[in-house]
Amino acid sequence: MSFVTSALVRFADVDPAGIVFYPRYFEMLNGAVEDWFARRLGVDFATMHLDRKIGVPTVKLECEFTAPSRLGEQLTITISPRRLGRSSCAIAVDFSCKGEPRLHAEVALVCMDLTSHKACEWPQDLRAAIGEGLVPAA
Repeated sequence: MSFVTSALVRFADVDPAGIVFYPRYFEMLNGAVEDWFARRLGVDFATMHLDRKIGVPTVKLECEFTAPSRLGEQLTITISPRRLGRSSCAIAVDFSCKGEPRLHAEVALVCMDLTSHKACEWPQDLRAAIGEGLVPAA
């Protein structure tokens, strides 16, 4: 099942032309992943990092920018988990505004032990939550 959240394009997000400076999309994307973990998967980043000592760094990111986004626009961000491995997951992330596509990203996240900085198996609760939300590619 896809997860949907939103982000407002703020003044700090745009360049002098008034459109989103592309690295800012990556910050919005990371914020959406944080929301997905907290609101859909049931474990927020503070708990993961501070209590459970695991993180989910992005190890692969491929983006296609389809249209510019402008100051003041409310972007809809949709995360669709595609594949779940032993220690990784692949997600598709789509940004849109009023139904118009703005960005499509294919992202690989890895579950990492923050003490050893090595990949580790997904904890069972996260594995189950990600697994039940898998969405086949269109």
